[in-house]
Amino acid sequence: MTNERREPATTADERTMLEGWLDYHRQTLAWKCEGLTDAQLRTAAVEPSELSLMGLVRHMAEVERGWFRKVLTAEDAGPIYYTEEDPDGEFHLSESDTWEEAYATWQSEIETARRNAARFGLDDITEGKHRRTGERFNLRWLYTHMIEEYARHNGHADLLRERVDGATGD
Repeated sequence: MTNERREPATTADERTMLEGWLDYHRQTLAWKCEGLTDAQLRTAAVEPSELSLMGLVRHMAEVERGWFRKVLTAEDAGPIYYTEEDPDGEFHLSESDTWEEAYATWQSEIETARRNAARFGLDDITEGKHRRTGERFNLRWLYTHMIEEYARHNGHADLLRERVDGATGD
């Protein structure tokens, strides 16, 4: 695996730092998936969990969409992979699910997230509300939450990648 990730400058301003760490963790997940076949990326390698690397990427596409479209801008964006009948649909993969599609969808959601976030200051309150709690958030909270979300799932990705092909890395 190659490592093209960059940590933000240690003296960056707050927004640059938050965006830098979020991008660092996005790049980490991509790095953990690098060089694997579709079959390997679909492998739920830590039984009995259904988690797979491709499932994590699809999940993060849903998470990006949820926070940066639905909550931040109140966009009426429907789910990508899950349904009411299958609320964990992003993790339920078939042979027809491809890395090309999952990666492209994830990257599209990241680009939309960046574009939407650029319109807000760190203290600006979201236009939408959390679907379960009805809460609103400032952009700073969203960035911090997304860093936490990626960091947690990157720990899962570490374990999955090691089980799939033995590759390890920070």
